[in-house]
Amino acid sequence: MKLKNQLFPVLAAGVLLCSCNGGTKTPAASSDSAQTTDTMTDHAPGSFGYDVHFLQQKDSGLIVLKSADGASQVIVSPRYQAKVFTSSADGPAGKSFGWVNYKAFEGPEDAHMNAYGGEDRLWLGPEGGLFSLYFRPGAKMEFENWKTPASIDTEPWKLDASDASSVSMSKEMNLLNYAGTQLQIKAARQVTLIGKEAIASDLGVAPAEGIKSVAFQTVNSITNSGTQAWDEKTGAPCMWNLDMFTPSEGCTIVIPYNDGASGKVATTDYFGEIPKGRIHFSNGLLFFKADGKSRGKLGIPPGRVKNVAGSYDAIGNVLTIVRYDIDPAGKYLNQEWRTDRPPFSGDAMNAYNDGPLADGKQMGPFYEIESVSPAAFLKPGTALTHRHNVYHFTGAKEGLNSIAQKVLGVSVDEIAKAFK
Repeated sequence: MKLKNQLFPVLAAGVLLCSCNGGTKTPAASSDSAQTTDTMTDHAPGSFGYDVHFLQQKDSGLIVLKSADGASQVIVSPRYQAKVFTSSADGPAGKSFGWVNYKAFEGPEDAHMNAYGGEDRLWLGPEGGLFSLYFRPGAKMEFENWKTPASIDTEPWKLDASDASSVSMSKEMNLLNYAGTQLQIKAARQVTLIGKEAIASDLGVAPAEGIKSVAFQTVNSITNSGTQAWDEKTGAPCMWNLDMFTPSEGCTIVIPYNDGASGKVATTDYFGEIPKGRIHFSNGLLFFKADGKSRGKLGIPPGRVKNVAGSYDAIGNVLTIVRYDIDPAGKYLNQEWRTDRPPFSGDAMNAYNDGPLADGKQMGPFYEIESVSPAAFLKPGTALTHRHNVYHFTGAKEGLNSIAQKVLGVSVDEIAKAFK
């Protein structure tokens, strides 16, 4: 089964097969990244080079995808659940766009979730609700009982193929949902670097001269590898892409939505109601403050969702665009930690701003832009695919402004002033 409304063509990329029996040996195509290891310590925290060096100490099979000129680079780790850890638009010295949680690598493993960070990770949902994958059948939906499945939390994925610009990974899973259904799943994930011409084609605007960019596509799929169909009685999983980025005082998330549709614009009370001074929406644009100082999450329902969202950091001068598949006719899973709401009444995309908990502790700071697939009602042997693209731009404000206006429908100055 495929989404009815696929929004991205699969990027053509030559693939050099390399047989790997579950290991994460660095492929020959990425061997040049290993040669730079000794120089990475010369880079300051916050730079891409610093993160390459740090992550190579944790994962000997780390893969660095690179453009021909070396400016656009993306770190991928089969060892760490097929994550895209981070990216750069300006080589090793450039800003590292993804959030990496350095402390999480020190161990010991957390009983609930090992938050290593990552600019794009693939989780499976729903998190809560009648078909939750994070609570055992009958368990009360509270933090003590919440556990991220090991296959998307701590276990390595299989490296299937890799070349200089693309990597493919997979994972066999056997998960029990809250309804007591055993789900046999084969998950697969391809990460591909997107070149400058493809960026212009995807977004409908060519970045101006001097604008630096990096972009990648993830093509994610799950296959029902068992003998039982997934339906509204057994429950069905969904795919869930989560992008963790570094916040700032001048960072704002922008989510265009369908203004003429009926129903609520957004769910704004996942973790308690988001304060009014941190969110506002009208005329088809939602703004959400992404400073990493107040914990809050929102979701856009299928009737309101569009296939694009983004953020602008006015201090770091970074424009980020995220595009993803949507299915207006699909049934999206409710992921709230409760069982008293219809299970297929969920949101089609989410955004999160990290902040301190009641006891003052904080995982981040970071912020997230997320997309989810509809519920995967699959017969044995069939698959669902979900595509999720990330684009970063930095450079002169005039150049960033033309991209923001074309793709998000708002200027970067308007975004920067959203909460002033």
